[in-house]
Amino acid sequence: MKILVLAIGRARGACFDLWQDYARRLTWECTLKEFELKHATQEQEAEALLQAVPAGSRVIVCDERGKNMGSEVFAHHLGRWQDDGIKQVVFLLGGADGHTDQLRARADLLISFGCMTWPHMLARVMLIEQIYRAQQILAHHPYHRA
Repeated sequence: MKILVLAIGRARGACFDLWQDYARRLTWECTLKEFELKHATQEQEAEALLQAVPAGSRVIVCDERGKNMGSEVFAHHLGRWQDDGIKQVVFLLGGADGHTDQLRARADLLISFGCMTWPHMLARVMLIEQIYRAQQILAHHPYHRA
């Protein structure tokens, strides 16, 4: 299964280094595509993200209105899609103002990182770690000590 993360803004420094560290650990192919859209409206950000979603992909939107789920439930979603032959899962990370209703409506799964507010660059790291954790859960690896 391929993983594509589409994100508004550009990661730098420690957050980018952490992203790369987790991405290298994955056996799933994982790509980060960033959109540096200065002064763009929420609608323009949504349009850029939606246009970049490959046809036939499952879409997971990371949004404060999404479902707050545990790592094992998250892993179950990815594992089920992998077992169903889904070739690619796309994650959408918006800008500072979040996502539009239109973009949220496109989601096959709407998830939240909890009710706290997180910096967008840190959200990338949290996402890639959870993707890695999901892969380890599905492989019955002891990384996830639940």
